[in-house]
Amino acid sequence: MTEARQPEPAWPDSCAGDGHGGRLLRLDEARERIIADVVPVTEREVVSLRDALGRVLASAVHSTVDVPSHRSSAMDGYALAGQDLSSSGATAFELVGKSLAGRPFAGRVGRGQCVRIMTGAPVPEATDTVIMQEQVRVDGDRVVIEAGQRVGQHVRPVGEDIHRGDLAIGAGTLLHPAQLGLLAAVGVGQVPVVRRVRVATFSTGDELRPVGESLALGQIYDSNRYSLYGMLARLGLEVIDLGVVPDTREDTIRAFEAAATRADAIVSSGGVSVGEADYVTETLERHGRIGFWKVAIKPGKPIAFGRFGPAYFFGLPGNPVAVMVTFYQLVQPALRALMGAVHPDPPILVRATCETWLRKAPGRMEFQRGVLERQPSGTCTVRSSGHQGSGVLHSMSKANCFIVLPLEGGDVEPGTEVEVQPFAGLV
Repeated sequence: MTEARQPEPAWPDSCAGDGHGGRLLRLDEARERIIADVVPVTEREVVSLRDALGRVLASAVHSTVDVPSHRSSAMDGYALAGQDLSSSGATAFELVGKSLAGRPFAGRVGRGQCVRIMTGAPVPEATDTVIMQEQVRVDGDRVVIEAGQRVGQHVRPVGEDIHRGDLAIGAGTLLHPAQLGLLAAVGVGQVPVVRRVRVATFSTGDELRPVGESLALGQIYDSNRYSLYGMLARLGLEVIDLGVVPDTREDTIRAFEAAATRADAIVSSGGVSVGEADYVTETLERHGRIGFWKVAIKPGKPIAFGRFGPAYFFGLPGNPVAVMVTFYQLVQPALRALMGAVHPDPPILVRATCETWLRKAPGRMEFQRGVLERQPSGTCTVRSSGHQGSGVLHSMSKANCFIVLPLEGGDVEPGTEVEVQPFAGLV
């Protein structure tokens, strides 16, 4: 099957530029530009329900059944006709049987009679009320119920969850465990999903070495390769690892070309500054298109977004923490949009009292690593997880949130309320 090529983006001239100047974009502006340019993948495939977790539903699913398909009990107790209850005192009923989930009562319930019933079991005909077992007295086949009960209580109606023909899940929904459960509840065993987005990654830098090799002076291990793989794999994408690209113009161009022929998007780390051996932005400018190059965030100011052939391109900084910050704030929402998710999960922000002094200069939004805790009083506090250098992964590994400091804000004193982006749901 021939796949449709992505259309060229309609970027304004002021957005393209030469890739080496212009104003810093605000984070929200950069994110909006990316999302506006991304055209979702349309190819689809059918997968089993167990394989659908983390995938995007390609077409809407309507229920072919009522859920539940019968009246059922919401409690363990006794089913009876509400009209038989006395409004002024206790009422005695004759116990005539039992209804279990999967083994309903098959007899007839007459006036003044009741049936023992378990949660989820079908409510017998001629009964419409369930009395919790804690509210009755049982003496052999005699069940005594005190006054004060409500007719119709603890009975789940047919279709309480969803009716036959109703929309169960809309197209473009990212399938989480709850959606898998709902699809199973309406009897769906296979679902149409958007095919996996293919993302090619590579690192740049002559100083990078694979894990396991000995390091010479000036060399470091390529940690970004593993961070990027983990972040991409968590999104359920098909990851194409192109390894480390040497710092030459020719090798950089070859890496771009190899990636663009195999992937919907390219994510690189390093080589987007203006150093003598930084060829990523140059290659994108000369052989592709640059959407923007700088964003007013810290860490992560130099991040390139554009197109190379049919593939979207995200050039992330080389520093490890800057890679993770820019990925979560800009690349992850874009990839979810590329996956066809109608409503990509927005980052959740909460308020917390900062317990440590934080250094910040106005001019860029900062994402500092922090430890968020809920106190016995119910309030939330946050503290720095350590050194905030953009190359310091140790403080990132100890953190459970980003402390989000506003663009024009300055230093933060202890006791100040700040916004926090928890990693739960983000990473």
